[in-house]
Amino acid sequence: MKSMLSAWPVWIAAFWWGSLTTVGFYVVPMLFAHLPTPALAGNMAAKLFAAQTWVALVCGLLLLMNGRQNQPSAQTEQSRVAIIFIVSGMLLALLSEFAVAPRIIARENLRLWHSIGTLLYALQWGCAGVVFQKLMTGRSGSAR
Repeated sequence: MKSMLSAWPVWIAAFWWGSLTTVGFYVVPMLFAHLPTPALAGNMAAKLFAAQTWVALVCGLLLLMNGRQNQPSAQTEQSRVAIIFIVSGMLLALLSEFAVAPRIIARENLRLWHSIGTLLYALQWGCAGVVFQKLMTGRSGSAR
């Protein structure tokens, strides 16, 4: 039972990274390929990206809370690096949702803001991937 509980951070990180991958690289392109108009696809994509922001925040908070419980006094270098990427990913999600998305929805300099939004999403995806990798490396290293 204890090993199952200790695996939860890995599952949370996997869910965060996997949901970013699925929404950004599969579902949203499918919307634009199959819905009748780009406007309809864009509106649905905006809702999915907003939901993804909440997934990122919940996953990030759960990972941060777990790190505090498991390492109350001394943190390893691996976990400190993971915390930096967790917080960065969360901040990127918030920035995308509250600074970039409103400008895209308002169709304000669409090419610029869409490019910035794509960059922020890709960076968040990278942060979640690093967190997942660090947690996997930490688990395999502690299992030996």
